[in-house]
Amino acid sequence: MIVSALVVNWNGGELLMECLRSLQLDVSADLTLEAVLVDNASTDGSAERAQQACPWVRLRRNAHNCGFAAGNNVGVADCGGEFLLLLNPDARLHDGALRHMVAHLRANPAVGMVGPRLLNPDGSLQISAHPRPTLGREAWRLFHLDRLLPLSCYGRRFWQQREAQQVEVLMGACLLLRRSIVQEIGLFDERFFMYSEEVDLCTRLRAAGWRIDYLPTAEVTHYGGQSTRLVAEAMFLELYRSKVLYFRKHDGERVAAQYKRLLWLAALTRRLAGGERGRRYRLLMERLGGF
Repeated sequence: MIVSALVVNWNGGELLMECLRSLQLDVSADLTLEAVLVDNASTDGSAERAQQACPWVRLRRNAHNCGFAAGNNVGVADCGGEFLLLLNPDARLHDGALRHMVAHLRANPAVGMVGPRLLNPDGSLQISAHPRPTLGREAWRLFHLDRLLPLSCYGRRFWQQREAQQVEVLMGACLLLRRSIVQEIGLFDERFFMYSEEVDLCTRLRAAGWRIDYLPTAEVTHYGGQSTRLVAEAMFLELYRSKVLYFRKHDGERVAAQYKRLLWLAALTRRLAGGERGRRYRLLMERLGGF
């Protein structure tokens, strides 16, 4: 096998069908593919429909929702391809996307992982790469200062390029990496239930000497957050718990504590707005001590 595709599903609905069917767009005699679907105890019947509609996909069932990171770690044991494709169930490959990414890795031995240009359902650009988080960049982002000067994100000129660009972090909706890297540094840290697991992976990958590239000639539509909307409040808290964990792991307890103070200040300003948004940030302020 050249590519092992790994999809972790939790109540992915009909989008899962689109995702799995798109995997076969570039399959040919010189680009073979196997697919593993890990289902995290879905209750919407999506795993059963996938098994019937796509019998070429190997299904692994988890007894409970163990999260995105652990789900991928379960599935990777069944993958034997030269390259590993990590694909969200709400993402759909465009014709040629997989072929472009495989060709890029083969032509650039210093590149360990590549990500495509992500598109919203209406065809507009979806931001899918950014610099590694630091305290300064997070402060800049939380107080919306990128509008003045992009520091926590890449600027407009970056997204206008059509050539491959070296980046620090890629969004985890669609990633292609060498399976040898997984054998070298592991896949995901399961302490990240959801969110920041790909940031941690990118940080470890770069620390091991590999380059990460964004490849705009490969395109993927990402519907985004379909299953997490079902538990939006819990996922909002999980987002920031994971960010605290990331800083604690890579920058130490002192920086993690400083980040929590920064979050408290940012949450205080948003709490004053009231409504649903203010309620979420009030809840975040209450939970920060336990992060």
